[in-house]
Amino acid sequence: MNEEIKTKISILYVDDEENNLRSFKATFRRIYDVHTAISGDEGLKILSENPIQVIITDQRMPEMTGIEFLSKVLEKDREPMRMLLTGYSDINAVIDSINKGQVYRYLTKPWNEDELRSAIESAYEVYSLRKENKELLKKLEIANDQLEFLLRQRLLS
Repeated sequence: MNEEIKTKISILYVDDEENNLRSFKATFRRIYDVHTAISGDEGLKILSENPIQVIITDQRMPEMTGIEFLSKVLEKDREPMRMLLTGYSDINAVIDSINKGQVYRYLTKPWNEDELRSAIESAYEVYSLRKENKELLKKLEIANDQLEFLLRQRLLS
């Protein structure tokens, strides 16, 4: 039997509240590969050691806000999809998250499981399409180089 093995989406959830981390992990661990971090620094360490496709971070954390964390993520790796989660409806945080952290989606606390799952699935779809487009672009560049080489050979002969 040749069954296609579907890999789990790898998610990093960063929040300074231990209860939120436990709740997130308990809710999503069966369907996703969940990594949790209690601070931005711990999140950066996890990112350096694991391939992560979707990042969800709380905005209001001591030492490093969610936006600051996502800005640091962008310096190291632009590929993971980034989402900001906060219990405060602060329009300045929303604007900063879009401008500085290049956030894919802004969600409010307390999160709704179905809404969050839908956002994760949507973010992963965009992540996958971007990755596929990069690979296709590389193949196209190689094919273009080969075609150019063949045309030059023809012109020279």
